[in-house]
Amino acid sequence: MERMYKWDAHQRWDRALGRTQLRSLLDAGEVEEIATTAVGIESRTNLLFSFEKMAVRDAIKSTSGADTFSNGLFDWLYGPGTEKAKFERWCNVVDELPRRQTRVATWPVVTVFGFIAQPRRHMFLKPNVTRTAADRYGFDFPYRSRPSWETYRGLLDFANTIRTDLANWRPRDMIDIQSFIWVTGSSEYD
Repeated sequence: MERMYKWDAHQRWDRALGRTQLRSLLDAGEVEEIATTAVGIESRTNLLFSFEKMAVRDAIKSTSGADTFSNGLFDWLYGPGTEKAKFERWCNVVDELPRRQTRVATWPVVTVFGFIAQPRRHMFLKPNVTRTAADRYGFDFPYRSRPSWETYRGLLDFANTIRTDLANWRPRDMIDIQSFIWVTGSSEYD
């Protein structure tokens, strides 16, 4: 139940915005197409809260917002440098997006697109649920409310700890790990 809609979003992303498609769209200057497609794929999930969905939609309405988002997204997913450097650049990109009413640079917004695009590599962070799950799991999660590499690295460490502990269950990717975290930390599953 927790996996299928996330995997479906990844498959839609892979067909529409895989590396080759994303590069071709960027080369053609189709930044609005990239941004609206990315947001459209995410919108069919329940990963972001409605106010976060609205903040992202507002941020990419202008050509400059779509350009910043699209080029930053490609750089995060496929750009040069260490994971730390790429993640920090992505955080700066999201922080610089135009803002109307609510801030765009929340943990869910910063992590959702990488998670959908590359679920073997990137993790999605819902702060309250993840902190509760880490506490229940006995994992010292270094959470800070402002997106930073330290917290993201801690999230990846938490995910790798779970992957190791659940090896006999054969988690396929971060979707399985994030789903485990959600079930462990959400009040939806008592």
